[in-house]
Amino acid sequence: MSSRKSLSVVMIAKNEAELLPDCLRSVAWAAEIIMLDSGSQDDSIAIAESMGAKVFTHTDWQGFGKQRQLAQKHASHDYILMIDADERVTPELRQSIEQVLTAPGNGIVYSCARRNLFLGRFMRHSGWYPDRVNRLYANYRYCYNDDLVHESLNIDGANVVALSGDLLHLTCRDFFAFQRKQLRYAEEWANQRHQAGKRCGYLSILTHTFGAFCKTWLLRAGFLDGKQGLLLAVVNAQYTFNKYAALWALGRNYSEK
Repeated sequence: MSSRKSLSVVMIAKNEAELLPDCLRSVAWAAEIIMLDSGSQDDSIAIAESMGAKVFTHTDWQGFGKQRQLAQKHASHDYILMIDADERVTPELRQSIEQVLTAPGNGIVYSCARRNLFLGRFMRHSGWYPDRVNRLYANYRYCYNDDLVHESLNIDGANVVALSGDLLHLTCRDFFAFQRKQLRYAEEWANQRHQAGKRCGYLSILTHTFGAFCKTWLLRAGFLDGKQGLLLAVVNAQYTFNKYAALWALGRNYSEK
């Protein structure tokens, strides 16, 4: 019988003082908590240290993927649970993780179902649930890719097993903050594609924008999420428009440097 494995919770953060306490309390049962700070100007570091986290700093930002790689290098235990400050591990999810640590599988990566909050409602449709993300995995074997934004775990052919219980994600508590984050993601997405030699045509902007709305509202049953579902479909369309319009502009040198 395999011995029980130990867990490192790993996170990257910047100016998350408001969100950190509840997040850290939800994972206080882990063997260690690692937080890599990206240059916070608020009380994030003090809060994390006061709650038992090991805090490191790296301000040379090279994208979300590389920042997660650097954060993981500070972890010293068998398994990694990668989370963000706006996420909370529910008791049901904790129980599932504890079971994995007791009897881990070889060559397996574990996914969590996220319940995403949008303007006061935890969405059940619209492509926002179950929104599975690969977050629990063996340390020293798996790591994140180099993507600037929307980074993902390199699973290297591993089997993915779904955990029971939800990971609560406070995606959109403040609409303006959410919009600013979406705009930043769109810019980084466009820059990464542009640097990789990708281009898009004017018509592509329109078709992708319309497609994003239809996918959220119709194909992913956003209409079942009520008013928030309709608003989210519009927001997704707006985000998609920003991504492709920025890529189009970069390809024609319309963006000022």
